[in-house]
Order: sequence, then structure tokens, then C-alpha cells
Amino acid sequence: MNNTTAEMAGHDIIHVDPIALESRIVVDATGHDAVIVELLHRRNLYQKEVPGNGAMWVARSEALVVENTREVYPNCFVTGLAVAAVDGSPRMGPAFGSMLLSGKRAADLVRQKLKAE
Repeated sequence: MNNTTAEMAGHDIIHVDPIALESRIVVDATGHDAVIVELLHRRNLYQKEVPGNGAMWVARSEALVVENTREVYPNCFVTGLAVAAVDGSPRMGPAFGSMLLSGKRAADLVRQKLKAE
């Protein structure tokens, strides 16, 4: 879902009612902002602060993003740069190989979780 156009216009210009979704699994792949985990934190559901990405360190970030792709809250997984934002680990910069590998790892973790249910 992407409601960027409505958000950019402002609520006083375009009113969009909230869109309700239901899902057994949520994957936060929102990048640098880790929007979903940040929303959980603001609602006191995810207890840790979301520090955001650290300074660019491509080699270290590539490894950490894949390694730390995980379930951070019941049925909520982080992948890609959302991992770095949640952990406060370095950002990647121009290298994106780990984005693909992190997404694959997240898909594998979600598949395992769904099979276990």
C-alpha cells in the first residue's frame, strides 16, 4: 500500500479514511524509517527505541542486514534497511546485494512460521 500522494497533499486538502488490513504476518520492508516497528513502539507494543541507521559502512551493513533479518514482534518480521534502522546498525550506501538476500531470508522465516501454525 502506498498513500504517499494523499499524505503529501495534506489531510486538510485530501481526506482519506484509514485503510484497514488484516494479516497473519507483517513484514516491515519500509527501509530507513522502519515505519511498522516505529508504530509498534509508539503504541508501547515494541519496547525498544528504533534508533535509525548508523553511518554508512557498506561491508559491515551488508552482513548485518542479512544476519539480523528476523521476527521482532509476534508475527512481525524486519527485512532490508528496516533491519538496520531497528538495530541502529550501519547503512548500506550504494551496495544492495543484501537487500535481496535479506528479503529471501525473511520469506524463508515467514514460510517456516506459517508451516508451524
